[in-house]
Amino acid sequence: MRSACCSALLALLPLAGCGDTQTHLLPPGSIVNDTIPEPLTRIAGDAGAGADIFVSRDGGHCILCHQVDGLDAPFQGDVGPALTGVGSRLSPGQIRLRIVDYEVFRPGVLMPSYYRTHALYQVSDTNAGQPILPAQSVEDLVAYLSTLKD
Repeated sequence: MRSACCSALLALLPLAGCGDTQTHLLPPGSIVNDTIPEPLTRIAGDAGAGADIFVSRDGGHCILCHQVDGLDAPFQGDVGPALTGVGSRLSPGQIRLRIVDYEVFRPGVLMPSYYRTHALYQVSDTNAGQPILPAQSVEDLVAYLSTLKD
């Protein structure tokens, strides 16, 4: 009996060390405290493009949950925090982390991880392995949100 239990345990040991085998888009060490200090791309973010992504249904559609005072948009959400003045409260690296994967900073949050492809649920086969936003769009959003000063 004892050898059967040991055999079963030994058979499971290789599985215990497997961990997450899905691809991570960020290299190890990219997250420092509550920031991703380095841009995801070599091309600087474009604040105008970021503003378009912010309100675009086909882009980030951030406006569905967030609002910005003075933004000319017919509907602004109130599920997430207001982002008016966010550029005065957070550094670009802090904004970047919150867009890339806010769940790293605040587990269980409702905000989608816009630049994560691992440990996701209910992803269609068409979108599996792809982030919601490409790296350049993340940088464009960071540029836009960084301009929102008090």
